[in-house]
Amino acid sequence: MSNPILVEAWRGETLESFHRGVICVVDEMNNIIYSKGDIYQECFPRSAMKFLQHIPLLESGAVEKFGFTLKEIAIMCGSHNAEEEHIDTVNSILEKIKLDRYALQCGAHYPMLSKDFVPMYASGKMPNDIHNNCSGKHAGFLALCVFNNWNIEDYLSPEHPSQLLIKKTCASMYEISESSMNYAFDGCSAPIYNVSPFHQAVGYKNLICFEKYNDARKKACKMIIDAVSQYPEMVAGTDRYCTDMMRICVSEVIGKTGAEGIFCLGFKNKKWGVCIKIDDGKMLPQYNVAQALIKATGLFDEATLAPLEKYMHDDIKNWNLKSTGRLKVSDEVIDELKMQLSKV
Repeated sequence: MSNPILVEAWRGETLESFHRGVICVVDEMNNIIYSKGDIYQECFPRSAMKFLQHIPLLESGAVEKFGFTLKEIAIMCGSHNAEEEHIDTVNSILEKIKLDRYALQCGAHYPMLSKDFVPMYASGKMPNDIHNNCSGKHAGFLALCVFNNWNIEDYLSPEHPSQLLIKKTCASMYEISESSMNYAFDGCSAPIYNVSPFHQAVGYKNLICFEKYNDARKKACKMIIDAVSQYPEMVAGTDRYCTDMMRICVSEVIGKTGAEGIFCLGFKNKKWGVCIKIDDGKMLPQYNVAQALIKATGLFDEATLAPLEKYMHDDIKNWNLKSTGRLKVSDEVIDELKMQLSKV
């Protein structure tokens, strides 16, 4: 049975295409307070797992040894644009652990934004691994290895002690068994594991409900929340939803995108965890749904959310910049979200 339509693409007055998917919202006790679609389907958190992957590093004592800042921790959790500030921050991490960009094994791609990409391309400069949107994550992986005197040559092997520790920690946060987590490789060549939308929502709920954990885990979770809350520009960057949303909604919400249509959120005061999965893997619809969900809670007034409205209803424009239609969350989903989330 197909998952429901979450987002519609209209051309003129005709529904031209649509995006099916899953929404799962859980409370502090893992009760499902809203769901749409198959919340137990197999999928990968992709970069939404980054908020959890660095818990072992922050529990280890490496922050104190190397003097990592919250800004540096934020970029470890981010999928950055490779803007100048991003590159400088990743380099700062590497300098503190006495490594350089050549230790990174995430692969090279050009910066995300034309302001950074065009001058590089025009001058004939080639990108390197530090320009990869996951270079901060990999710098964090390397820091864990250096702190523990583990080999850095094969730090991306699923059998490397750092990756085994990360897997164990993520399994605990997601409340699933390690044996149920089958690995594949992410776009940056790091191991990634299958986790259902329900358990991804549970993972983000556990991240924000950290008071139940021991002191080390509690401190690590709080550090991640503080880092991404204070430095949302390190999580993504200019004209990116993760950054724009947290700048405005940080009093209540943290969130992180993942490739292939994943978006996870933690509602700090309500103690909710959320996972959105767009089945066809398109990235824009996840932001449409995330913003509709935030708006439906009633936590923020219209004026506060106005700068984020563009992420909820997108005009579709042609090459002449003429509006040909719009991308929007289905009315049924919006009505259900308002009915279910505004009352809890």
